[in-house]
Amino acid sequence: MPELLPRARQAHESVFSRMSRLAAQHGAVNLGQGFPAGAPPTFLLDAARRAVGTVDQYTPPAGLPALRDALGADLGVDGADVIVTAGATEALAALALSLYGLGEGGVPDEVLLIEPVFDVYLPQARLAGARPVTVPMTLGPGGWSLDLAALRAAVTPRTRAILLNSPFNPTGTVFSRAELLDIVEIARAHDLWLISDEVYDELYFGERPAALRTLAPERTFTVGSAGKRLEATGWRVGWVACPPGVAAGLTGMRQFMSFCSAAPLQAAVAGALPLARASGFYEELRSEYAGRRDLLAQGLRSLGATVYEPQGTYFLTAQRPGWQAEALVQAAGVALIPGEAFYADHPCPPGLLRAAFCKSREDIERALERLGRVEQTRPA
Repeated sequence: MPELLPRARQAHESVFSRMSRLAAQHGAVNLGQGFPAGAPPTFLLDAARRAVGTVDQYTPPAGLPALRDALGADLGVDGADVIVTAGATEALAALALSLYGLGEGGVPDEVLLIEPVFDVYLPQARLAGARPVTVPMTLGPGGWSLDLAALRAAVTPRTRAILLNSPFNPTGTVFSRAELLDIVEIARAHDLWLISDEVYDELYFGERPAALRTLAPERTFTVGSAGKRLEATGWRVGWVACPPGVAAGLTGMRQFMSFCSAAPLQAAVAGALPLARASGFYEELRSEYAGRRDLLAQGLRSLGATVYEPQGTYFLTAQRPGWQAEALVQAAGVALIPGEAFYADHPCPPGLLRAAFCKSREDIERALERLGRVEQTRPA
């Protein structure tokens, strides 16, 4: 019998899927995988009901024109430079296959990533034939910080792109405008592409994050997600805003992947985006999540954890030596993500965990109560 290729045999279940599966198996509160507890907004659901039965056939591979136009208006770019994808994951895969791979003489290109790193970036780079190179963030008493000197030193003649995520999953870091300008300077000095994963662009708790595309429009691809913005992660409607003049090539790549994302859901998002902006939906979402963040952070601190409060996303990181994520699912009935899942090349800070606060307040309180009971049984 023939065998699967080694890359397929080596593939494994995502840590997020595994922790959700274990949570279901043990009846645990799931603070692991980042999907919201509540329903999407009514204006999005109403738009979907209107679209089903009306917009049901293939859309162009670049996306439904109405959605591309709506995204262009929302992002401040030309809609012709926007490509709609089946979620942000497909957007990132299409970019990996289009921007880096095997270089001259069969030597892999390199793509620079920030560690702790979202797990999909690494396999996508390798499947494209490239070599991912991780640059570690620094974790100190004040929280997470980007080591720009290390990023600059990691560039080699084989480097083709820098991929960054701001607001950053898993740490919740929002890179400052000054940091982004330094990254742009590195990219321009070495003629690199920039991939900016901004799926959490509307989930921030201070000043609005700077959009990298506004600082280097000629080389920046911006990845976004309706699922993250509109509390509908299973809809799988994402996008890429491209530098001028390159969207056609990327469209040609992604048409051989999913061809197009679900047509009625694209139509629904097209109708919902202007309403989300005009109605104050994003402001209400940020306010609600800020409250849940504070609830979870204060509760974890009361249990002896060191908490690093996020500036964005709906995740926070915490350190609590002695807590092991997979053991807590069964022992405490709480699912968290182990920090090791975000590290490939550098040591993970001891006892690091990621917790999602996009869950209901009742679930967050229930999780803290269960963790508290486990703490009471720990040896003094």
